[in-house]
Amino acid sequence: MQSTQHSPVDNNPQALKKLDKKLSRGVGKAISDFNMIEDGDKVMVCVSGGKDSYAMLDILMSLKKRAPIHFDIVAVNLDQKQPGFPEHVLPEYLESIGIEYLVVEEDTYSIVIDKVEPGKTTCSLCSRMRRGILYRTAKEIGATKIALGHHRDDMLETMMLNMFYSGKLKSMPPKLGSDNGEHIIIRPLAYCVESDIQKFSDLKKFPIIPCNLCGSQDNLQRQAVKGMLNDWAQRFPGRIESMFTAMQNVVPSHLADHSLFDFKNITTGDIVEGGDTAFDQEVTPAVQTNDVEVISLSLD
Repeated sequence: MQSTQHSPVDNNPQALKKLDKKLSRGVGKAISDFNMIEDGDKVMVCVSGGKDSYAMLDILMSLKKRAPIHFDIVAVNLDQKQPGFPEHVLPEYLESIGIEYLVVEEDTYSIVIDKVEPGKTTCSLCSRMRRGILYRTAKEIGATKIALGHHRDDMLETMMLNMFYSGKLKSMPPKLGSDNGEHIIIRPLAYCVESDIQKFSDLKKFPIIPCNLCGSQDNLQRQAVKGMLNDWAQRFPGRIESMFTAMQNVVPSHLADHSLFDFKNITTGDIVEGGDTAFDQEVTPAVQTNDVEVISLSLD
């Protein structure tokens, strides 16, 4: 579906240009580091109506224009039939920017409300149902990649949640195959910070649609973890950046998972990544420098 291109009015062109450049660099680097998008791909960009998916779609459309490879983008929205959901907002916006799109209508809202006890969080069931529908849709339209709008902060929060409540050192990877092996999920915003995305969204004036099903639940564990990480970021500058860097520098021999490292067969004389060292020689915060470093936007 094509129509006249839409350019949101902003009150600070320079700030918008700077944020656009910073976020585009982060997305370009993530795509390059994890080979997220390849020549000939058809990328299904999942658009919820929130700031993250709007920003992801905007940046991917921009990168597509100057990428050295060809790939197609299809924006897909899942209308879960929540009461009061403004069905016209997303189609009008997607038509205005001239992107091919599809709205999938599935009444998951009624199922979630029926199955989840009052007072319990709806996110788990809602997420599983939503993911299944998106997988089915990707197969129907021939998409080779499914792009989700999770960013760096989402990945850190998920890691902490799994540590605290599931006993697993696990997060959201930037790229992963689905459990049935039929799909590849990518997270182009993996290197992008939520606060930058929020500012970008405000300046672009995206037509935000709040999630009234789960977003209003105050007792979510994720909200507590988010608050903790935000507090750390304010009180200890560089800590969050260091945590994310740690996710990219895993040393199995210095953890305790015997399925990942052969502890049993270590013998005298073996050199195991420097041996028994509790801390690195110099412990300093690892701070991202996307504002100044040159990050390739190459997608090959």
